[in-house]
Amino acid sequence: MAALSKAAEQQIVEICDRYRDTATPLIMILSDIQNEYGYVPPEAQAIVSRETGISVAKIYGVVTFYSFFSLVPNGKYVIGCCLGTACYVKGAQAVIDKFSELLGIDPGQTTPDGMFTLDALRCIGACGIAPAVSVNGKVYPKLTPDKVPEIIEEYRTKEAKSA
Repeated sequence: MAALSKAAEQQIVEICDRYRDTATPLIMILSDIQNEYGYVPPEAQAIVSRETGISVAKIYGVVTFYSFFSLVPNGKYVIGCCLGTACYVKGAQAVIDKFSELLGIDPGQTTPDGMFTLDALRCIGACGIAPAVSVNGKVYPKLTPDKVPEIIEEYRTKEAKSA
């Protein structure tokens, strides 16, 4: 998204307008932009700055601080592998390594077909079912590397059926 279209610019202005009367609107605005575009491009950050009076530096700081925001487009299916303490001690590293091996990407990358993004997360709040992985919000509990191929196939099959 090198340059935003007029329609995209207008849509971002409308998102900002939704929260004009909100005391601290930034997270909600950025979340709506992320949901709409799949990431928060720098051009959108500049519009948010102009519309809210919040500096681009502060907006960028928020986008880069929170792991649920992205500066680059994500794949259709975002695989979040928890590497928090509980998950890590129960084998999460082997799980993320298996995803990485089978998808041919490292954490933080997206497959060339745009289907999968692999993310290493610090904690997803699922310590009791560790190691846990989420795919677009669906949580897979007590995961082991041998279950990883099934999960990938589940989404490839879903994609094939919708095509």
